[in-house]
Amino acid sequence: MSKRFTVREAEGLLPRLEPLLRQAIRDKADYAGAESAVNGVMQRVMVMGGMVIDRARLLELRVERDQCAARLKEGIESIEVFGCVVKDLDVGLLDFPSVFRNQEVLLCWRLGEPGILFWHSTNEGFSGRKPIDREFLDCHTGDAPN
Repeated sequence: MSKRFTVREAEGLLPRLEPLLRQAIRDKADYAGAESAVNGVMQRVMVMGGMVIDRARLLELRVERDQCAARLKEGIESIEVFGCVVKDLDVGLLDFPSVFRNQEVLLCWRLGEPGILFWHSTNEGFSGRKPIDREFLDCHTGDAPN
């Protein structure tokens, strides 16, 4: 069974997760650039048919791409080891499994938001986010006020 978070627990991880998420976003951009460089060479070979390619440069580009992919994978794993899920690196979106009214839900945080402000069911995505309100907190284990 995966970790289930209260709002407080998830928010408590944000200071540690935010720099990891920012690095994973940079790693994704690096990977995209390296992949584009490899694809550019391959496209030129296809278009120019029979052109002599600089095999050493192509190998170098592929190695760089593979290193970027490895860093990206490690970055995502360094985030998900906390129990949350990286949903979208383009916007910096993380989900934290939780329970509300005996149903599995996801606490949702996007880079730049001041805290965990939204949740959604497991079959909804970002567009189904609902605000965390008093009713949610009152019914949410561990978050009810004293």
